[in-house]
Amino acid sequence: MVQGQERRRHQVMVTRNTEYHLRDRMCVAVRDRRSGDFLPGHLAVKRELSGGVHRFPNGAVVPREQFPEPGDALYFIADGLDLVTSPLIKVERPQKDIVRSYRI
Repeated sequence: MVQGQERRRHQVMVTRNTEYHLRDRMCVAVRDRRSGDFLPGHLAVKRELSGGVHRFPNGAVVPREQFPEPGDALYFIADGLDLVTSPLIKVERPQKDIVRSYRI
């Protein structure tokens, strides 16, 4: 089967403690995984995902503009403040009711 270009616009980037909800590459919501609460004041909200930070086994880190893969940290630039998250665990699709709750 030949795979075409991804058409879905919403993704959830899951790290150890946090979910980053993206529409295209824009962070529209951040949720704490333990409490399930959304964090409207989080630095990543309303910021574009700039790329990822790949860590090599020898400890070297390399920023990448490509979409992060599991193991990479997410990288956001926010008004001169850089935000680097803990490593990405997985990428999920948000439930439709969650997407409808976004305040875009």
